[in-house]
Amino acid sequence: MMIRPFFIVFKVFTLVKVLVLSFVIISGFMKGDLHNWKLTEEDHIKPGLNDTSSLGLLGSGGFVPFGFQGILHGSATCFYLLIGFSIIVTRVKETQNHKRSIPMGIVISLLICFLLYFGVSVALTLMVPYYKLRPGSTLPEVFLHIGWAPAYYAVTIAFICSISVIFWGIMYFIHQVIHMMANDGLLYPVLARIHTGTYAPIIANVIFGIIAAIMLFFRLTDLVNLRSVGALLAYSLVAFSVLILRYQPEKKNGGNEAQVQEEDRPAAEKLALQTLFFPGSPTPTPLSGHIASVCSSLLALLLTLLCLVLARWPSLLSGDPVWITVVVLLLVLIIGITGIIWRQPQSPPPLHFQVPALPLLPLLSIFLNVYLMMQMIAGTWSLFGVWMLIGFAIYFSYGI
Repeated sequence: MMIRPFFIVFKVFTLVKVLVLSFVIISGFMKGDLHNWKLTEEDHIKPGLNDTSSLGLLGSGGFVPFGFQGILHGSATCFYLLIGFSIIVTRVKETQNHKRSIPMGIVISLLICFLLYFGVSVALTLMVPYYKLRPGSTLPEVFLHIGWAPAYYAVTIAFICSISVIFWGIMYFIHQVIHMMANDGLLYPVLARIHTGTYAPIIANVIFGIIAAIMLFFRLTDLVNLRSVGALLAYSLVAFSVLILRYQPEKKNGGNEAQVQEEDRPAAEKLALQTLFFPGSPTPTPLSGHIASVCSSLLALLLTLLCLVLARWPSLLSGDPVWITVVVLLLVLIIGITGIIWRQPQSPPPLHFQVPALPLLPLLSIFLNVYLMMQMIAGTWSLFGVWMLIGFAIYFSYGI
């Protein structure tokens, strides 16, 4: 009975947040100054900053002050802004046509989030020089800078209310995900127990509520970076899975699957150099699927090495023939193995939504995700290592 009022409140405050963000965007175009995107050294000297601020080095200019490397580092940190669409999947049972509704909902929500956050970023940097933006209460304080004190209080109150409701909503959806994982055997069965009075997994709520309370002792930046690393890794695995599954033979219902595949295998099918580039069947076979799986694994390894070299040792690439040779060899291997996967037959499932441009799009996704992960600091990777150890302990102690 409490579900319907909760969703009404959740929708109302979501609408409030969208309206506030829209107000910020409109205010930015009204009170913005393009000069803030064309800052010079004199603009830095006037406030007496001496090339530094509370955020560190000032950079140069105003539009992209820290260059392309700064964009990548900021993208890796802000990636958490686009990870909430997984909540949509938890409502799959309530849709009339989940094959169409779920993908459309994900695409539309991502587009709206991108437009809102892109617009807010533009508005903020137009209204206030980027080096004057302080972490914490950036959005409300912008209105103090332009002399709109009433807007400062209105935006502050609106965001406190909306963020509180959003956190409440996240906790609600998390217990559903935990309940489904426990039912599938990935977590301990005690987490799937439903209270007869409230019809909610009380044990899961209490345990993960305590974990959420413990997280309050960590810095927000560390939690944001940790969440971003986990999301980037998860999306890389999704792209990797798409790359493999599209080239696997279709499973047939009934009978022994291995026996059916053996019957469908061409008599002359064997691994050879010609088979890599000229498969003997227009549809996927166990051999072509195995070739795609092995090549995809090699590509994931090569892309990780390439990202590691490009992200961690950019100075070594400037004029150093050894590192340039390493990068060229990695690119040649990546292109060659990609060509092998491209020549393998794909399964033609009748899906309304499927990833186009295989194998290029999943490989591009993996490359970008891994490269953004390489922008994280060592402390984030330490926390991620502890997180993974806890996850592996749960998985190997019960999940398998």
